[in-house]
Amino acid sequence: MSTESTTGSGATTRATGVPSAADPAAPALRATGVGKSFTARKGEVVALTGVELEVAPGEFVSLIGPSGCGKSTLLRLIADLDAPTSGELTIFGKPAHQARLDQDYGIAFQQAGLLPWRSVGANIALPLELHGVERAARAARVAELAELVGLTEFVDRHPDELSGGMQQRVAIARSLAAKPRLLLMDEPFGALDEMTREYLQSELARIAAETGAAVVFVTHSIPEAVFLSDRVVVMSPRPGRITDVVATPLGARRDDGLRESPEYYAHVTAVREALHGTPTHRPGEP
Repeated sequence: MSTESTTGSGATTRATGVPSAADPAAPALRATGVGKSFTARKGEVVALTGVELEVAPGEFVSLIGPSGCGKSTLLRLIADLDAPTSGELTIFGKPAHQARLDQDYGIAFQQAGLLPWRSVGANIALPLELHGVERAARAARVAELAELVGLTEFVDRHPDELSGGMQQRVAIARSLAAKPRLLLMDEPFGALDEMTREYLQSELARIAAETGAAVVFVTHSIPEAVFLSDRVVVMSPRPGRITDVVATPLGARRDDGLRESPEYYAHVTAVREALHGTPTHRPGEP
């Protein structure tokens, strides 16, 4: 899905009026030797070290690890919300800063972060409005996204009239407004009850498949990571580094039936063993 000018998708343009071109052969994300340190009262704190990661276009990758291992820090670096101390990050062949300017990614956090005085439709449209997309194009995109997340009947409601799960669907729709080819998600379902969480996992799997966007997803839940992902990236306690990558080739169909399958349970066990540093027998291996 190519990035369009502000007349279409609302992508930010440079002085030339044209977003920088992405390399069609480049991965959605490439991290090379990425490290991040912070200065604290007691000295330097190393949050991440030597992170090497590549995510293909359209691939769903989850980051999992203990609290404080740097999962959210890595996501912030990818999103250009902070800068790495060492190494390099590129998104579709561009530096992370330029990818942010070109709106090559969308981002969703654990809290929906909706503006309470704006309707559902107006919250979804906010990124497009900020980037000068004209009214008719905004309205068409909002209608498309409201249908995608199952909220067509609620576009005129306000956030306080919605459940927590519905608010998160609005946040996901908003993150997709500019048609990003990469979606960054930091525990977006962490504060929800289990039934709502499982429902939104299925919805997210469907949305990712329909949009073709690559996804980098932070979670503490092993079953959630396995259910959603093509690969699960396991991180160590601080200083955070990647200690294992578990492929989860469970097919395109991610529904409630998958949760009861032996293959699903086998991959959950493989990720759990990788996370705890115990010998892992991967499904499909002799």
